[in-house]
Amino acid sequence: MDFSSFLTSLGTSFVLFLVLMFLFTWLSRRPGNHVVYYPNRILKGLEPYEGVRVTRNPFAWIREAVSSTEAEVIRFSGVDTAVYFVYLTTVVGILVLSGVILLPVLLPIAYTAPTVMKANETTSEGTFNELDKLSMGHVGEKSPRLWVFLAATYWVSFVTYYLLWKAYKHVSNLRAEALMSPEVKNEQFAVLVRDIPSLPQGQTRKEQVDSYFRAIYPDTYYRSMVVTDNKEVNKIYEELEGYRKNLARAEAIYAESKGTASPEGTRPTAKTGFLGLVGKKVDAIEYYDEKIRELIPKLESEQKATLKDKQQSAAVIFFNNRVTAAAASQSLHDTMVDNWTVIDAPEARQLLWTNLSKNFYERLIRQYLIYFIVFLTIFFYMIPIGLISALTTLANLKKLLPFLKPLLDQAIVRTVLGAYLPQLALIIFLALLPSFLLFLSKAEGIPSLSHAQRAASGKYFYFSVLNVFIGVTVAHSLFDTLKEIEKKPNSAVPLLAESLPGSATFFLTFVALKFFVGYGLELSRIVPLIIFHLKKKYLCKTEAEVKEAWSPGDLGYGTRFPNDMLILTIVLCYSVIAPIIILFGLLYFGLGWLVLRNQVLKVYVPSYESYGRMWPHMYNRIMASMVLYQLTMVGYLAAKKFFYTALLIPLPILSFLFVYFCTTKYYRFFQSTALDVACRELKETPNLEGVFRSFIPPSLSSEKGDEDQFEDALSQVSRSGSVV
Repeated sequence: MDFSSFLTSLGTSFVLFLVLMFLFTWLSRRPGNHVVYYPNRILKGLEPYEGVRVTRNPFAWIREAVSSTEAEVIRFSGVDTAVYFVYLTTVVGILVLSGVILLPVLLPIAYTAPTVMKANETTSEGTFNELDKLSMGHVGEKSPRLWVFLAATYWVSFVTYYLLWKAYKHVSNLRAEALMSPEVKNEQFAVLVRDIPSLPQGQTRKEQVDSYFRAIYPDTYYRSMVVTDNKEVNKIYEELEGYRKNLARAEAIYAESKGTASPEGTRPTAKTGFLGLVGKKVDAIEYYDEKIRELIPKLESEQKATLKDKQQSAAVIFFNNRVTAAAASQSLHDTMVDNWTVIDAPEARQLLWTNLSKNFYERLIRQYLIYFIVFLTIFFYMIPIGLISALTTLANLKKLLPFLKPLLDQAIVRTVLGAYLPQLALIIFLALLPSFLLFLSKAEGIPSLSHAQRAASGKYFYFSVLNVFIGVTVAHSLFDTLKEIEKKPNSAVPLLAESLPGSATFFLTFVALKFFVGYGLELSRIVPLIIFHLKKKYLCKTEAEVKEAWSPGDLGYGTRFPNDMLILTIVLCYSVIAPIIILFGLLYFGLGWLVLRNQVLKVYVPSYESYGRMWPHMYNRIMASMVLYQLTMVGYLAAKKFFYTALLIPLPILSFLFVYFCTTKYYRFFQSTALDVACRELKETPNLEGVFRSFIPPSLSSEKGDEDQFEDALSQVSRSGSVV
């Protein structure tokens, strides 16, 4: 890509962002669009502009975002979201403090270096002549100026250590404040028990669990809920709910058909065959009503059978105070690690019920099998991403597809494709992966959605770094230096190190495209807006369907954070080699902070709350990127034949020591709730029956609102110890 293509990419992206921002300002003021731009506030019973000054200023959202407090973020979107903003703020701080020194110091030193650059040291294959002079590649081998770049590597590292230390302490305090809240949180009175041993003779699973925990906690044990195999009852429940939705829709259509011309209306019809597309045509309202009446007794019967005959080797245990629950979740209950495994219970909405009964050894085998599959995924994805990086250049496209040569020779086409094609191909390629990684994480036997999201996030991070950052760099270098490597295999490492700057422009454009266009689409919500209005006009007939159409979802930590970490890894690794990239990183994270601040206060609704448990994973990923950056600098300075490169060797060691110290000091509290936190007073006595009932799966909830239908399942124990 030449310099004009780079400026075209940057300028076009910026113009697109401005257009999308003005569209957001105009569209968000229209009352019919409020459910798309203010769903968080609407679901909390607030007016879209409540507490906000209405203005025509298109930049008013920026003022609102900047003036918002951390307490407001927690109130609207929870602690997990506040922790994500701690991450963004920390990264912005790292880049600001690094840039304050690196930009005014390194750029003049590199620019004034009396050196003629080698072809493989250019940041852009010899096309960005002025930009090349601002990079470390412009400094000659063995030059005394390399001392400054070595010192800059230390500066970036120590800035990162300091800000991460402060952030870890702050997040720990946020978690403590949330967990010691006087508000009743149901999950704080419960623990999750897995790996329950085989049944003793003459006992039911319910009796076994009750007797075991009542003996250990005689004064604070409340009751238990034995986990059951809900596959069949879930199937019936989902079918029943489907018919209820269809009935509501049919009634709405019938009511809509009544008018002055036809006061009787037209009763809707439905086909009884596959997916309602084939079969006998019947009156829809009567048909769905009949199906509902048939399924209700069938559901009740299956509920009884499930509760009585399909109990599994896991349970949720409830206590009458949260101190006991916190103590139980971090205590060893059996001499064998594969019996009576007790962990703190997540929120009921997070539980992955099908995973709870998987035993200790099954989970272990699944975990290693999934790791192996992820390894294969990462390894084999290196090939296509390398090909994408190498083949989506204009020169290679002309060779591979010669019939496109007349088109590619057009100045406008060449400029646009050169600016966008490789980056767009990479972004689309990456969009296909997250769902697969989440599926793999759930398959490990993980008990909660938030834990699965954290696991998927980690997999996606390592995939992104290995395939996008290292993969693109290596493929880029190999295509340029393959002949030399074939002649001298031992020279592969120094040749690749020397070629590191060659991918800088690719990543500069990649970052620019991501933050301007990506955050412009995020702010404007054009795609969700179009989908909502199409659904509302052509598909939605009931209020429930309309609400489902505008439901915003959550922030999407499982993919958003790894994408952010890819950008941070790129910026860190090139921060000293090509310091100008710091400005682009700062724009990405600074603009992200502003746009997402607006979105979490008005749009996104969290699907779970883990009270900041994502932070240790965020911290570890930042430190992994830091170590990669330090090793990159060791390799590049060595390629520059700088005699004192060995002075950087202590940095990776310091990083590992820093990780060990922070983990030792803080991590335990993110695994379990400290008893000092759990012992704080509540503002009201908890309704333990309500706590218990909040964990009952919807498919097992009684239609009658009482326990009468569960008598067969409860007849073996006393009512005081009753459970589903």
